[in-house]
Amino acid sequence: MADFTDALTEKHIAMIAAQPVFFVATAATEGRINLSPKGYDAFRVLSPTRVAYLDLGGSGNETHAHLAADGRITVMFCNFQQPALILRIYGRGQAVLPQDAEWGTLAAHFTLLPGTRQIFDIAVESVQSSCGWGVPFMTLEGERETLKKAHRQADPAQWEAKTAARIRSIDGLPTRATDRYIAGD
Repeated sequence: MADFTDALTEKHIAMIAAQPVFFVATAATEGRINLSPKGYDAFRVLSPTRVAYLDLGGSGNETHAHLAADGRITVMFCNFQQPALILRIYGRGQAVLPQDAEWGTLAAHFTLLPGTRQIFDIAVESVQSSCGWGVPFMTLEGERETLKKAHRQADPAQWEAKTAARIRSIDGLPTRATDRYIAGD
């Protein structure tokens, strides 16, 4: 049975803190729906009605484009241990880039990782929890270091040039480019 709340509860926040992976879904009014898995220590609960996550450069920038076009976002956590639980955060988000005025305050909540591109700041509109009885038990072997390693080894000037050229989503929606390379940890 699904339960809805207007904000995250202490139980929700504890469940989120225990999860090594989360999923993000966004869409614009036209085009593809984007669904992305996220790892690393990249998610923060800033308050019961505000969350954020650190985004590293990758294969595309669909979340940024969709949030700029529409603003809607769903973040999902699955508990792969006990108790069985699925948690969805429905909200509206925006990309905050290093050149934005809000960057310093928001970035202070994170340990910046190599290749950090932006932080997604999300206003929580509602939270849904459901049983998760169909979710398998799984254990974490460890994080993949491949993405952080690739960003650590990147030439900052080439990284910035590549990022500056990526100003469109797969469906042609505009994005804003990060104006600097972040070396991170």
